[in-house]
Amino acid sequence: MKKFCLWLCACACLGACAEGNTIYTPQAQIMPQHIKKIAVRPILNRTEVFALEDKFYNELYDTFLRNGSYQIVAENDGAQGVVVTTISRYLNVPTQYDSHLIPTVYKMDIWLDVVLMDTSTNTPVWREPALTGTQIYATSTLPGGLTEQQARDIIFEKLSKDIVKRTVDGFGSVHSENKKKVMNNPEYTTITESY
Repeated sequence: MKKFCLWLCACACLGACAEGNTIYTPQAQIMPQHIKKIAVRPILNRTEVFALEDKFYNELYDTFLRNGSYQIVAENDGAQGVVVTTISRYLNVPTQYDSHLIPTVYKMDIWLDVVLMDTSTNTPVWREPALTGTQIYATSTLPGGLTEQQARDIIFEKLSKDIVKRTVDGFGSVHSENKKKVMNNPEYTTITESY
């Protein structure tokens, strides 16, 4: 009798494990229903690179307009949500050199701290504390190479799309790096290097 009960329990466990149509799908995290209008606050630049925020603000604003999911208004003109963006880190580090030790390939990283604030409760709807854009590019003197400004523009376009996607599609559509892991990494100690 004991063997039969043990055999029956083992068959039940194996049968439960064999069921293959159990797939975890998380609940969609979308914007609160009352947020219909969004404002994009001017971007704060905490790096040593001058005027980095101006082009990025224009790109982010245009990307929200092209998306069209939310009406874009001024912050004091009835906005229920405000996108607050801070450029927290800018790195442009050479990764390859030629035979004369002149840099030929660079890796550019731009780090953002992005928050979508609900103006009615003055609380964050979502926050990405270390949203990163990376571009590896050859110098403009090589065929197919880019200037530093062109590499920045590519990163700004990617980050703008990520912020809009995070706002429209919700949690899980875009992710940022682990800020503690990054801050303790000695590879990311230089603010900017330009040759």
